[in-house]
Amino acid sequence: MTGRYQSDFAATRRFLDVGEQMLGTLSTTQRHSRPQDPRARAVHQACRTVRLAFLAVHADQLYAELTDGRRRHLRVDVLCTAAGELMPGLVPTAEQLAEEGRYQQPRKEGREIDQGLLLWSVLRSPGSGAHLMEAMARPTPRASTLLPAFRADGFVDLGEVTVERRAGVGHVTVQNQRCLNAEDDAVVEALETAVDLVLLDDDVRVGVLRGGVMRHPRYAGRRVFSAGINLTELYRGGITFLGFLMRREMGYIAKMVRGLAPDPDDPTRRPAAEKPWVGAVDTFAIGGGLQILLAADHVVAEKDAYFSLPALREGLVPGVANLRLPRLVPSRRARKAIFSDHTIRAGDTDGALLCDAVVDADEMAEAVASAAARLADPAVVPNRRMLRLAEEPEDRFRQYLAEYALEQSRRIYSEDLFAKLEQTWLARFGSIVAGTKP
Repeated sequence: MTGRYQSDFAATRRFLDVGEQMLGTLSTTQRHSRPQDPRARAVHQACRTVRLAFLAVHADQLYAELTDGRRRHLRVDVLCTAAGELMPGLVPTAEQLAEEGRYQQPRKEGREIDQGLLLWSVLRSPGSGAHLMEAMARPTPRASTLLPAFRADGFVDLGEVTVERRAGVGHVTVQNQRCLNAEDDAVVEALETAVDLVLLDDDVRVGVLRGGVMRHPRYAGRRVFSAGINLTELYRGGITFLGFLMRREMGYIAKMVRGLAPDPDDPTRRPAAEKPWVGAVDTFAIGGGLQILLAADHVVAEKDAYFSLPALREGLVPGVANLRLPRLVPSRRARKAIFSDHTIRAGDTDGALLCDAVVDADEMAEAVASAAARLADPAVVPNRRMLRLAEEPEDRFRQYLAEYALEQSRRIYSEDLFAKLEQTWLARFGSIVAGTKP
C-alpha cells in the first residue's frame, strides 16, 4: 500500500471498527428487534457512506491487492471473504452471515448490502470488472470433479438437476419437486454444474434445458419449466445475495450466453467453450424461468404454456431481463411485462416474439430434437458470437451487472419487499416466533 490508498484504507478501517463497536452496544436489546432500531440503521448508513467513499476511489487498488495483481481469479464469494479478512467491516464476516442466516429476511440487518457495494465498485471498473467476470466464467470445482464420470457414463444426477448426453445433445433437466422447479441456492449451484458439464464435454454439441415431470397434485404427470424464485425460501431468509442472485446471473445464465472463459494456460487463447441452447417450456416459465429463456438460442413451448415476470410485484429486479427483454419485444410491451406482471401466452402475438416454435404437448420432444439438430451446425457458434457482439457486448453486460448488484442487494432488504412477502406468505405459513426461522 502506498500514498492516499494506504491512508484512506487505515482511516476507513478505524471508522468501520467504531461502527461495529456501536452496533455491539445495541446487541443487549433483543436481537430480532435490532434491524428496526433507528440507531442501528443510522450506524449502518454511516458505515455504508464511508465504504462507498473508499470504494469509489480505491476499488481497483483493493481488487489488485485481493487478487495478487489480477493473477488470481476469485469468484464473488471468495472475493468477498478475502475483502473482509483484509479490511474487517468492509463486508460481513462468515460469522456475521451465519448469525444473519438464523433469521427470516425481515429480521436480518441487511449486511449483504455491503457485499453489493463491493461488487458494484469492482464491476463498474472496466479492468477489475472484466477480470471478475472471467473468474465467474470458469468451470466450477464440482463440475471439474464430475467431468470424467460424465464423459464416461453420459449421465450425472445432481439432486435437483440431472444432466444427460444423448446423441450429442446435453439434456439438463430441473427436478425440484418440492416447489414446481422454483430456484433457490441449491438449484442454482446444481444448474451451474450441469451447464459446465455440457460445455466441457467435447461430445456434446448443443444444450437443452427443460423442466422435469412433477408429482405435485395439481400438475402430477406434467412437465413444468420453472416457477421462478422460491419466495418461501426468500421469506425464510434462505436466498442469499451471492449464492443465488449474483451467482445466477454471473454463473450458469452467463455461461449459457457466453460460454466458459478461455483456458489461461492455453498459449493460443482459443475462444471460450460455448454452445447453443434450446429452452423447452412446458406449462409455464415464471419470473426466473423467463429470464433463462432470454439466454436461449431457440425456444420451443407447448401451446398452452405461459410466461410472466412478477419480480417487480414481489419487490425485486428480474435479473438481466431488463437488459434482454426489450430486444425481443417492443419497449412498451417489455415495460408492461416488467411493471404490470403481464402474462404472455405462448400462442399470443407477444408469445410469438418469445418463442421460435409453439407445438402441442405431445409434439414437444420432436420439436426440441429438431431444434437441437439445426443448432448443431458448426457455423452456429461463430454466428451466435457475432450476434452477441452486436446485441450485448461484454462491457455493456458488465455495466448492467454493476448496477444490478447495487440495486438488488438493496431490494432484498427493502421495506416494501418485506411487506409483500409477509402479505403473501405469512398468511399461508402462520405467525413468526421471535423472528427466527420456523
